[in-house]
Amino acid sequence: MVQFDILTLFPGFFEGPLSESMLSRAREKGLISIRIINIRDFTTDRHHVTDDYPYGGGAGMVMKPEPIVRALSELKETPPVPHIIYLTPQGSLFNQECARHLAQKERLVLLCGHYEGIDERVRLHYVDEELSIGDYVLTGGETPALVVLDAVARMIPGVLGNEESFRNDSFYTGILDYPHYTRPEVFEGESAPEILLSGHHKNIDEWRRRQALARTLKFRPDLLEKAPLSDKDRRLLEELKREIASGDDRKE
Repeated sequence: MVQFDILTLFPGFFEGPLSESMLSRAREKGLISIRIINIRDFTTDRHHVTDDYPYGGGAGMVMKPEPIVRALSELKETPPVPHIIYLTPQGSLFNQECARHLAQKERLVLLCGHYEGIDERVRLHYVDEELSIGDYVLTGGETPALVVLDAVARMIPGVLGNEESFRNDSFYTGILDYPHYTRPEVFEGESAPEILLSGHHKNIDEWRRRQALARTLKFRPDLLEKAPLSDKDRRLLEELKREIASGDDRKE
């Protein structure tokens, strides 16, 4: 089981997402544990103030260090030792490889920033890792925390039921996923690819790999630079490039 502790100023943000679908079922099965911790509970003033004006002036407010450090210190008193992640635009870009790595941890603390962020002294001395989910601005760290939680939880055995579900996901093998079809066989005049109805698993696997490579080449060619490709994959890519160059890149 992996334990998730989410430190936030807005605990109500998580009520809906965590009570639905995969995350809810995983909690019920005891595969993951999720605690939502209100940072305001660790203030000592009557108004539960968690932010203050930045030294040196400037727009916005900064999250005060004392409540965050009190919360983190309390979490550290009980095992297992937490891996503390601060969700921030300056963090490393979160990806599938990172999700697989984090799924090996026993306990993750997701610290949600707000306003102009947290006091730098907290970041320097209490945070183990900083993550960003993309180069854009969000209201706070709650949405990134949900993204990290969801992506990591999928990697935990038993959460999806069928482990092959995540092994075939886009990015898991370094490239995009292949196209999917289901019933009805014909929809609005268009049939599902005949090969998928053939029952010939080897041919189906080869078709899916080719389609995944073609989709990656078209939409995310940058992924191919780092993807673990076999010699056969590279030959397929050369074929696909020739087809594109000749204009014969219709769906098979």
